Amino acid sequence: MKLIIQVPCYNEEQTLGITLSELPSHVEGFDEVEWLVIDDGSRDRTLDVAREFGVDHVIQLPYNRGLARAFTEGLDAALAAGADVIVNTDADNQYQALDIPKLTAPVLRGEADIVIGARPIETIQHFSPIKKLLQKLGSRVVRTISGADVTDAPSGFRAISRRAAIELQVFNRYTYTLETIIQAGSTGMRVISVPIRVNGDLRPSKLVKSIWSYVTRSLFTMFRIYMIYRPLKFLFLAGLPVVVAGVALSVRWLYLNHVEYPVTGRVHIPSLVAASILLLGGLQIWLFGLVADLMAANRRILEDIRREGRRARFARPHSG
Repeated sequence: MKLIIQVPCYNEEQTLGITLSELPSHVEGFDEVEWLVIDDGSRDRTLDVAREFGVDHVIQLPYNRGLARAFTEGLDAALAAGADVIVNTDADNQYQALDIPKLTAPVLRGEADIVIGARPIETIQHFSPIKKLLQKLGSRVVRTISGADVTDAPSGFRAISRRAAIELQVFNRYTYTLETIIQAGSTGMRVISVPIRVNGDLRPSKLVKSIWSYVTRSLFTMFRIYMIYRPLKFLFLAGLPVVVAGVALSVRWLYLNHVEYPVTGRVHIPSLVAASILLLGGLQIWLFGLVADLMAANRRILEDIRREGRRARFARPHSG
């Protein structure tokens, strides 16, 4: 069994050495443990630091392509190197490397495809109260959407089985954390959380420039992925209030037309027009949902083709 610990990096010469110095070279349950650094177009000495620490695998992207792309490039490289389990951690030494066995144990036991390290959010001093609240709310939303048992959705400290790494794909360029959970839950992968410890803060987050920017991007990511994997349900729920309002206005028009028309002669044309617009609009949204669901069926076929291609690409050589 081989474990590969991957570390996506972008201008991390100040912290990468600290992170690498704490990574284990032996983990229970694995015959081999290797390190992989993905240099996402750094302009400092990140690559030199990785080589000075004797990292087993180094990927150098020609320019900064974003955390999500660096993460997926790492998965591909780890699969090509024969990883049975891949652990992803951050280059700022945020997560305690001693907890890596806690992440990998459920994968080794066959209990999970993806294990996410849940940070003790309440005790992290450099997290503001609003950030702690948003972390909880965001994780709850992701848990509801995905159906996965996740208590710290933005955590990048996670263990991924070989099967899950082959099947995962990331559309978003900003971050992979939320998208992979929703995708995994929607496709039936087993996702669980385990409590982990964190180290002191070494630098401000490069991903979270501002709370509201991060919230906006995260909401857009969740919306997009939910639309990709549950289009019919999403658009049915979106169209339901419109149809209900149209039906309510129609009933109102029928009532007024029955009660008032014989007395006043008023036909209440505006109510009838508004009801017609709402009903047609709601039904059109539902129609879009049916079309999107048909497109989703086609996407699933393409995903199956892609999955089989990746399995063939990363197939282990047969021993003769």
